[in-house]
Amino acid sequence: MATELTALLKIKHPIIMAPMFLVSNTKMVIEAMNSGIAGCIPALNYRTLEELRAAARVLKAAKPEGGSFGFNLIVNKSNVKYKAQLATLCEEGCDFIITSLGSPEETIKQAHKVGIKVFCDVVDLKFAKKVEGLHADAIIAVNNEAGGHRGPQSPETLLRELSSECHIPIISAGGVGCKSDIEQMLSYGAVGVSVGSPFIASHEASVTEEYKQACVDYGAHDIVVTERISGTPCTVINTPYVQKIGTTSPWIETLLNKNKKLKKWVKMIRFSIGMKATKNAAQKATYKTVWVAGPSIEYTKEILPTKTIVERLIH
Repeated sequence: MATELTALLKIKHPIIMAPMFLVSNTKMVIEAMNSGIAGCIPALNYRTLEELRAAARVLKAAKPEGGSFGFNLIVNKSNVKYKAQLATLCEEGCDFIITSLGSPEETIKQAHKVGIKVFCDVVDLKFAKKVEGLHADAIIAVNNEAGGHRGPQSPETLLRELSSECHIPIISAGGVGCKSDIEQMLSYGAVGVSVGSPFIASHEASVTEEYKQACVDYGAHDIVVTERISGTPCTVINTPYVQKIGTTSPWIETLLNKNKKLKKWVKMIRFSIGMKATKNAAQKATYKTVWVAGPSIEYTKEILPTKTIVERLIH
């Protein structure tokens, strides 16, 4: 499958292993690169800049000829580490950066100075045109089948609109669990896909066996949208605990969000609380589980090596 994405990243197959909070790690990305696809890790998976720097060096040393790796940056005010993370990645180098939840202007400016490509998450045409105007190298079109933070539109509607109006490559994010899904996204106008949830149940993933097994045991119909992680709609597995706490923001939080002066601080607090809850669920086996995943776990039938999951996607 030769596309603009395979040429842009010098990879064999038009697939990026999506960055997943607390799931993605260097072992997964190395296996992804060795399997002919690109891999990406959230910078927030590393507590310190030195850990982030070390990860970039490990990936550079392990990168095969024709491999590509990147990091994901949260570029809004909720991530107080953003500017230091960007500086570190520009110093160490990587093939691409994926930006999320904010303006990518500074990231594009700094990354392009050192030859790093920048792909930007968008959920609609308005933001797609904005990042195109800022000279992003590609658009990540996040649809309503994505895991984690998703968009409001179906893959077909979003991709057809963006591909007809934008002039930079479009990568589809969400709803891909097998080869026919990839082919469908390409037929809508995408040049490649970003795939996350199918890789949660991989041997190399940095989460508990209970989280991985949940992706095997539950399916697409078990995915619900919650506001309780970051304040922004996020998809999770509908476990008994999620059913117990509900999926809407507490009334006091909703009320405070209506105050323009307090809204920013409320969102920052919610983001912090939600990330801590997600970390506990990913790394500890307790009854209080909030497991982030998308509907493409429907195709996950067993816990497998990353390499085998890639083979399933391309064959």
